[in-house]
Amino acid sequence: MMGNHLMDSISTFSVARLPEIRFGAGQSAKIAEVAAQFGNKVLLVTGGQSFVSTPRWTELLSTLDARGIAWERTQVDREPSPELVDAAVAHYRDSNIQAVVGIGGGSVLDAAKAIAGLLNSGNSVMDYLEGVGRGLIYEGPSVPFVAVPTTAGTGSEATKNAVLSIQGKQGFKKSFRHDALVARVAIVDPELLASCPKNLIAANGMDAFTQLLESYVSTNASPFTDALSWSGLTAFHDGFWSAWEDNHPQQAQGFSRLAYASLMSGIALAQAGLGSVHGLASPLGAFFPIPHGVVCGTLVAEATAVNIQALRSRDPQSAALKKYAAVGRLFTGASAEDDRANTDALTDLLRSWVDRLRLPRLSEFGMEESDIEKVVAGSRGGSMRTNPMILSDMELTKVLLPRL
Repeated sequence: MMGNHLMDSISTFSVARLPEIRFGAGQSAKIAEVAAQFGNKVLLVTGGQSFVSTPRWTELLSTLDARGIAWERTQVDREPSPELVDAAVAHYRDSNIQAVVGIGGGSVLDAAKAIAGLLNSGNSVMDYLEGVGRGLIYEGPSVPFVAVPTTAGTGSEATKNAVLSIQGKQGFKKSFRHDALVARVAIVDPELLASCPKNLIAANGMDAFTQLLESYVSTNASPFTDALSWSGLTAFHDGFWSAWEDNHPQQAQGFSRLAYASLMSGIALAQAGLGSVHGLASPLGAFFPIPHGVVCGTLVAEATAVNIQALRSRDPQSAALKKYAAVGRLFTGASAEDDRANTDALTDLLRSWVDRLRLPRLSEFGMEESDIEKVVAGSRGGSMRTNPMILSDMELTKVLLPRL
């Protein structure tokens, strides 16, 4: 019964395009079946060794052969650059590729997504890259793209953006972004995480957690994204440590929950946006050879602390503060309704995770205190715009300085 008062209306929101999603243990055995929907020649985009060195690779080739599907393969063993994408497009443009299947971590999926988007036209990705490209409007169409993540972190299988970078003093990390780039099918098989090294489980898992938390408190959050973010946070809470710990008796269940958390993080961020950690990750990944997951893991505690402090000072009635408190209760098991205590407990817990996971400091990748100013200056892109509070340069410095 509704009682005597009217329910609050649900705020306006929209849902961007999503792939068909096939989630579950063993789903990767259906890659050939899915690819066959689109034609009889595919380009396989893989990482260096994590997938191709396992029996699943020979099984995939056998199932492609059994269906009469010809294949080519290109390899992505680092964060993808525009040059890598353009070279692959030039090489395979006349090969009658009818589908692109990306099998790997976020870098592999981002490269595959961009290659699929450009094979039809043969254009350079620099025609379309946000902020640094030629500013042309991408019109597609993309070659059908099938995304098969082998890590749990970026959620790239559910998003429309391919993140490309050039590292160095004049470097950049920018997105090629369009609805037409969204995967036709995302095949999320938790069993593929078994070949992931422990340090990748840690870094990518913290990427997923950061994306869930930032989407949850984003200024563009909605009841729809809150439901996705919360279910992802709950799955992460229940599964991350058993996935990370060697030979944990519940490791298989941990992989399943972590893969689900990562998928939810990709869907949520595509709808709600992110926050200050990802704002800072863009220049950090451009200027220094820091893996994206490491940036998220090493900064999320300090970014959360700075956000909470800024909200308490300038917007104490913010819904984001209540959300941070709810996450604190979820992860610390606290029963107290004291929001301040629960937000403090959350930041303390996140700092303990940084120590437990032995996440590297920024200085280990060559960053110095004198670099902070240019990192902060380069951080005001899309992700920062949905942070729950506009942070000053001094506040962003407070995020970076403790992790140097």
